Amino acid sequence: MNTKPQGITQPTISEVLQEFLDEQRQRLKPRTFARYEDVIELFEASMNGYAYNSLDEEEGALFDELYNEQHVEFCDVFGPEKILGNVGEFLDYFMVRKVIASQELLKAAGTVTKKLARWLEERDYATAEEAEMAVETGAEAARSLPKAEKLAGLFYDFAHSQSPGKVLERIDDRFDIERVEPGKLWLSGWMSRGKGTIGPIAVPREITDLAEEGWSVTLWLGRTRRGWKILDVGNVYPM
Repeated sequence: MNTKPQGITQPTISEVLQEFLDEQRQRLKPRTFARYEDVIELFEASMNGYAYNSLDEEEGALFDELYNEQHVEFCDVFGPEKILGNVGEFLDYFMVRKVIASQELLKAAGTVTKKLARWLEERDYATAEEAEMAVETGAEAARSLPKAEKLAGLFYDFAHSQSPGKVLERIDDRFDIERVEPGKLWLSGWMSRGKGTIGPIAVPREITDLAEEGWSVTLWLGRTRRGWKILDVGNVYPM
């Protein structure tokens, strides 16, 4: 008879998430359920890869021992009380930086997270306050993640459609979008704040129709005699 190593919570995150999926399978059409499976698999991968950073000293020592000696993953050690605390990192970081996802999957990540939060509350795996915060995060993600992905594509197409000419200075940084006007952006770099606000930078109207003040974007900028130009783009972060 197989027994779990000492110190593992009952039930584990993996077991609870499987319970959630088993219930959804009964009510959802196969195509929709497959999307739920994809999102939960990604959420588990996010927690297994990054959630240990939020552990206190005692929990961290337990996890290190189990992982190093038996290669037990985070979701197979800790219980459901750890799930909703990791929703933000999953939606704001993991889905943006670590996953090449369609707009459909990005929207589903927020939708499934909302459903999971309410389900955890109903099963007494999470408090009403925890669930409400996760629902709000999921709702915002369902709206903003597909929009940010589309915006990143527009930035890329624009950057690679123009020839900036002679570049006098280059900056590679993550920039906050400080101000948006039709066809114009003003940016503030994280590492290059000494330069102050950079702008206006001329961009197509379709970019400024999507861009939101307070979001951030990884860009390669070049200063030319006619002002700053976008040379290349990384990710757009809808924060």
